[in-house]
Amino acid sequence: MEQYINVIGGGLAGTEAAYQIAKKGIKVKLYEMKPQKHTPAHNSNDLAEIVCSNSLKSNLITNACGLLKEELRKLDSLLIKIADETKVPAGQALAVDREQFSKKVTEQIKNNPLIETITAEIGKDISIKDLSKEAITIIATGPLTSEPLAKEIQEITGQDKFYFYDAAAPIVTKESIDFNIAFYGDRYTQEKKKEETMEEWQKRIKEINKSKEKTEENINNSEEKVENNQETLSNKEENTPNINEKNSENSYINLPFNQEEYEGFWKALTEAEVVTLHEFEKREIFEGCMPIEIMAKRGKDTLRFGPLKPVGFDDPRTGKRPYAVVQLRQDDTQASIYNIVGFQTNLKFGEQKRVFSMIPGLEKAEFIKYGVMHRNTYINSPTLLDQTYNLKSNTNIYFAGQITGVEGYVESISSGMVAALNAVNQLEKNRTKKTETEKTKEKIIFSENTIIGSLAKYISTKNEKFQPMNANFGILPELEGKKIKDKKERYLKLAERSLLQLIKK
Repeated sequence: MEQYINVIGGGLAGTEAAYQIAKKGIKVKLYEMKPQKHTPAHNSNDLAEIVCSNSLKSNLITNACGLLKEELRKLDSLLIKIADETKVPAGQALAVDREQFSKKVTEQIKNNPLIETITAEIGKDISIKDLSKEAITIIATGPLTSEPLAKEIQEITGQDKFYFYDAAAPIVTKESIDFNIAFYGDRYTQEKKKEETMEEWQKRIKEINKSKEKTEENINNSEEKVENNQETLSNKEENTPNINEKNSENSYINLPFNQEEYEGFWKALTEAEVVTLHEFEKREIFEGCMPIEIMAKRGKDTLRFGPLKPVGFDDPRTGKRPYAVVQLRQDDTQASIYNIVGFQTNLKFGEQKRVFSMIPGLEKAEFIKYGVMHRNTYINSPTLLDQTYNLKSNTNIYFAGQITGVEGYVESISSGMVAALNAVNQLEKNRTKKTETEKTKEKIIFSENTIIGSLAKYISTKNEKFQPMNANFGILPELEGKKIKDKKERYLKLAERSLLQLIKK
């Protein structure tokens, strides 16, 4: 009898799962409803389509999401590899050309001889129950799970479906941005350069003060030294990247507000019309994807201390820190389109055009894609799944992706990998005809000291107030020994421990 594993869903989790299974030499039947049916948030026919931000968040291992990416790189994640290949400038973050990313994933999956892609809407064309009777099945679904599939998942789990809402930001063309106002720069890079310059000057001031106690000859020598230092600093300043020019360190386009402009924009934003749907009346909004208009209604200065914070920038027109700053992040490799960072929204399309055109530099903006709001579905995983994402009531079924309660692109990829490795492991154990107890003991459990493992433990640990979870250091066990006060140093130690203990059986 032919051995294979079913994967339902061609998103991030599903394609990663399919790749990992095929890599082990096992055939995969990958079920995807596109192009037969699209959701309101999906446009492309390609697999692994990114519907919200094009950013996979920080690439630093001192950031939990950055560490998670590094863990996945070490485990040969297909999607992280392709994300690295299709990256666009985004400062310390890993952002991708979403079109190229999806195309490359699609090519890899469809050209793999062990992966059969089947177009079908599960729950309508074929049932999960039938699929799982025939073979081990991974349900890898996330944003906007179709109603037939959601209904069948509800029946299988015996649980009411849970959901929250998140949103995508609009995208504008670069050529429509007014660069008489806009300027390039990364707030963290600029702030770092300022700090380094200040440290240099403070050091030199100390040297000058010390020289006052020396002889006249030494003073003259010190003055000469200071002059040389000043010249060196001047040369450094000349070599410092121009914030009006794009380079590797100035990866964002920045649009500065003065106080009057900001307050006018804020008022218009809070009064703008939103899309009204009956289903939205009792919605839960995931805090990490909070619509910009909802955030603005929390207070006039909320945006200025959030996504529009001006820290780290000087407006080249005035030489002073702006009152607020809107950032645009490159969305394709050609640098022809940019998304408005943090501007996920549920405003009506006409209102988005009117209100967002009030942002300095976007007065004549060409919007190629407006922001939309959509529903994410997830199950009550702590009562249903174990640390391998295996359904407790039916060991032939695994879950992966945002349906499990892991929130984020990279988090979904990690769940797909864990589910796939354990599905393969189970299939191989089935061949040896071991007892269920023996199989359970041999499950692949990632160490809770890793982000991959801590996410798996989070979604499988009893929690009466279970909510979706991003990668974060708060879900990792504390370090042994004396507590490290410095946050960066502590996170580095956590990262080192994670990479040393990546997998434990």
